Amino acid sequence: MSFSMDDLKQLREETGARVMDAKKALEEAKGDMAKAKKIVEEKGLARAEKTADRETKAGYVASYVHNNGQVASMVEMVCETDFVAQNDEFRTLARDIAMQVASMNPADVDELLGQEFIRDGSQTIEKLVKSLSGKIGERMEVTRFTRYAIGE
Repeated sequence: MSFSMDDLKQLREETGARVMDAKKALEEAKGDMAKAKKIVEEKGLARAEKTADRETKAGYVASYVHNNGQVASMVEMVCETDFVAQNDEFRTLARDIAMQVASMNPADVDELLGQEFIRDGSQTIEKLVKSLSGKIGERMEVTRFTRYAIGE
């Protein structure tokens, strides 16, 4: 083993990976934290792809109002179970996407998914959704949104 328990803990905290997934990634990366993060991300995305045909019956409607009160948005994000719909990470992601909609004014869901996340330009909205989907193990998607702005 070419990594410490602290490395394993750090990888889990930074990626949200399960213990065994983090351990396997560190072993495969021979203790290199950057490579291990990439491995966890790639495997998380692969896990998300496996859930693509599952039915989504639950979800959450998130809202965001910009601090000037001039722009607001609502986003519908769906998942498979009510348990996940109540999950803090799921709800936080939905709120972040609502903020993205208010800020970037995408024309439709496809454009939204392709946008760079305003808080981290190295991530797209689609990648964020797939990463959380892979981490939690449930299908989730942004199905629709609306944006309001004074005078528009």
